[in-house]
Amino acid sequence: MASSSKALMESLGSLGKDSYVSLLSKLIGESKLVQNNPPELIPQEDLIVNHVLDSLRPYSTETGGGPLVINHVAYHSGRGNLIVEYPGSVPGKILSFVGMHMDVVTANPDDWEFDPFSLSIDGDKLRGRGTTDCLGHVALVTELMKRLGQNKPALKSTVVAVFIASEENSSIPGVGVDMLVKDKLLDKLKSGPLFWIDTADKQPCVGTGGMIPWKLHVTGKLFHSGLAHKAINAMELAMEGLKEIQTRFYRDFPPHPQEKVYGFATPSTMKPTQWCYPAGGINQIPGECTVSGDVRLTPFYDVKEVMTKLQEYVEDINTNIEKLETRGPVSKYVLPDENLRGRLTLSFDEASAGVACNLDSPGFHVLCKATEEVVGYVKPYSITGTLPLIRDLKDEGFDVQTSGYGLMATYHAKNEYCLLTDMCQGFDVFVRIISQLDQD
Repeated sequence: MASSSKALMESLGSLGKDSYVSLLSKLIGESKLVQNNPPELIPQEDLIVNHVLDSLRPYSTETGGGPLVINHVAYHSGRGNLIVEYPGSVPGKILSFVGMHMDVVTANPDDWEFDPFSLSIDGDKLRGRGTTDCLGHVALVTELMKRLGQNKPALKSTVVAVFIASEENSSIPGVGVDMLVKDKLLDKLKSGPLFWIDTADKQPCVGTGGMIPWKLHVTGKLFHSGLAHKAINAMELAMEGLKEIQTRFYRDFPPHPQEKVYGFATPSTMKPTQWCYPAGGINQIPGECTVSGDVRLTPFYDVKEVMTKLQEYVEDINTNIEKLETRGPVSKYVLPDENLRGRLTLSFDEASAGVACNLDSPGFHVLCKATEEVVGYVKPYSITGTLPLIRDLKDEGFDVQTSGYGLMATYHAKNEYCLLTDMCQGFDVFVRIISQLDQD
């Protein structure tokens, strides 16, 4: 069995650096046209698909040049997904690499030290928008499938790669992996581990956070700042009200014991991130304002329960607003003579739940073993960043594990880059995953 595994790894070899960089250069050259920020910027992912097809078609059943089975699936014009399959010999034995998305976040060339929309090379650095997230992974998995198609190793396992559209922004629905799942095009992937390749730093990411975007609108009474006793200061009410809401949140949703098991960098948090109020003079006490922010929730708490609790906090504060702390001798939230009460109103935008990957999964164990063999150590981690697509997949019954070989420090950042040596290690990890799972 060991000799068979060794022969398979020798057959697949290591990443062809020149081929990889050449393909990545073509992909980054399209990155300006796959920025995802509707309605201004609607990506045309088929520009990426076409380069991937150029690499893989010569080794496909379509041309008769190889065993790769290719399915280009588009639900919107110019915005395709690509499913590529290398058939194995044992029915139902399967593993997949999914999540390599073909859209990117926006980039302003004026803010960068180099052109974000063309690949540049600085030593080991491969620079440009999408190198880390996620065109670098598109090129990497393309090279893996190309190697399988070229060398045709005898595998028991079917290996599937799914390149997806529309990951960075979901404001235009019905484009990407959600539709592939809905149309049952990925159902057979439930029979084996699914590796989502869209994280960073070469280690298994075993947990992500949920997100609850919220807005707290505060109503008081506008008045002249020299007559503060006749006003209900909406800004003071917002600050004290939010402080009370946060205090109750952290009481009811404290650090969870499982967060240590999964290596979460932070527990669940609730905090403001934006503040707005109507324009007015500095001598006007504002009568309204809005504070916005988010809850980042570890996957061991229920999103709907948290949203219900937050509304309960607000309702209780409104009912007992006289008991809320004030600021100074004339600060108040009730004007009895005018029958006026300050009020908090909480609303939510679309929320999403986090994911805790299955730490007992064979997929997790082979990913850890492969990572340790290639990188030299394995240290799974979790973050309260969101990956709602993988939560949807997990809920549909897929065994999702996640990893990635870009750099977290340059994720969605100016001057984005990845390291060629990291991508080479990523290829080696993939080869070992295939080899290990084929021996089971």
